[in-house]
Amino acid sequence: MTERPYVLLSCAISVDGCLDASGAQRLVLSGPADLDRVDDERSQADAIMVGAGTIRRDDPRLLIRAPERRAARTAGGLPEHPAGVTLTASGDLDPGARFFTGHEGAQRLVYCPAPLAAKLHIQLNDLAEVIALPTPAGLGAVLTDLAARGVHRLLVEGGARLSRQFLVDGLVDELELAVAPFFVGDAAAPRFAGPGVYPHGPGRPMRLAEVRRLDDIVLLRYLLGDDHGRGANGEKGARRECATRAEPDRGTQA
Repeated sequence: MTERPYVLLSCAISVDGCLDASGAQRLVLSGPADLDRVDDERSQADAIMVGAGTIRRDDPRLLIRAPERRAARTAGGLPEHPAGVTLTASGDLDPGARFFTGHEGAQRLVYCPAPLAAKLHIQLNDLAEVIALPTPAGLGAVLTDLAARGVHRLLVEGGARLSRQFLVDGLVDELELAVAPFFVGDAAAPRFAGPGVYPHGPGRPMRLAEVRRLDDIVLLRYLLGDDHGRGANGEKGARRECATRAEPDRGTQA
C-alpha cells in the first residue's frame, strides 16, 4: 500500500445526523468540553483539512487555542500550529478568509485541478502554496503528496462532501462522532455520510473503541483501518506523548 497519513475524521452532528442547519446562520453543535477535545486532536495533528465550502461558510482559522498545547508542540520540535489544507474544484476561495490571513505563520496548502492552478496562484499570491492535481485525481493523490511533505497524522474536519468522500474511498482510519443532544429536523440541512457505497457496511463493521461523555454530548470513537486504526503509516500516525489537557475554552472553535 502506498504510504499515506493516518486519517482521523472528526465530526459533530445532531441526534438526527445533521452537520449544520440549512439557513445562513451557523448551527453550534459543540460545547466547551467537545471544543477542548477538538483542540487536543489538533495539537496531535501534522495537518488539518477542510473543504473549500467549509472555508466559505465557517471562515475557520484552524489553529490550536490552548497555549500549553502549542508550547508542547514547539518543545517537541514541531511548528506551533499544524498545516492547514483545503481542496477546491472551482477555485472559489476568498484571499481575505481567516484560513489565509489568520494563521499566525502556519503553512497553508491548496489542492486544485491543474487548469486552475496558475489562476489560483496569482489570486492567493503568497498566502498559500497551490498544488496542481492531474485530472482525474482523487483524495489518494492528495494523501500521497501530504505524506511526501512529512504529514503523518491528518485531522479532517469536514464539511459534508469531503467527509463522505473520505469514508466512501476507504481512507479513514479513525472516526470521532460527537453527537449533540438535540434534533434539527430540517430536510434541507446537510447530513453526515449521505447515500454512497461505503466499505464499512453490515458485512464489515467499524470497531467501537471508545464512548465518552462530554457534558451532554456523547463522543463515539470508531476504528476503521485494516488493522483497526493504525492505517497505512502504522505507528507514524500514533498520538504524541506530549498531549496535554487544557481547561475548557468557552469561546467558539475557529
